[in-house]
Amino acid sequence: MSATFSKEERAAMRSAAAEAKAAKEGADLELACLAAIAEMTGTDKELAETLHQLVKRHTTLGAKTWYGMPAYTNTDGKVVVFFQSAAKFKARYATIGFQQAANLDEGNFWPNSYAVTELTAADQKQLVALLKKAVS
Repeated sequence: MSATFSKEERAAMRSAAAEAKAAKEGADLELACLAAIAEMTGTDKELAETLHQLVKRHTTLGAKTWYGMPAYTNTDGKVVVFFQSAAKFKARYATIGFQQAANLDEGNFWPNSYAVTELTAADQKQLVALLKKAVS
């Protein structure tokens, strides 16, 4: 097993460092999120745009980038939900993930990451319910 990081992982770490610097300098974090989405193509872009619209319409979370990917934070600045494109890490599906700041705890075992290839109307309804629960 190699102790080195992949090209994609190194790029994500560079993005994280640039994001931290931009936040300290008062940059428009939502603009950075929208730029990250704009750089995507195909299904990844469609999924990220849909997630962004749902988050903005149904929550008070703030947009930013996190390791170069769209992410949404609570008032404490903690990431609640993020989008990871399939293309970025050469995966077969994109991921919508929830971090520890999301209020999704349910017993001793619950999902915090979802593989996504499409967001139908029914999927969007389910996602909105998760988003609302995450910020409750």
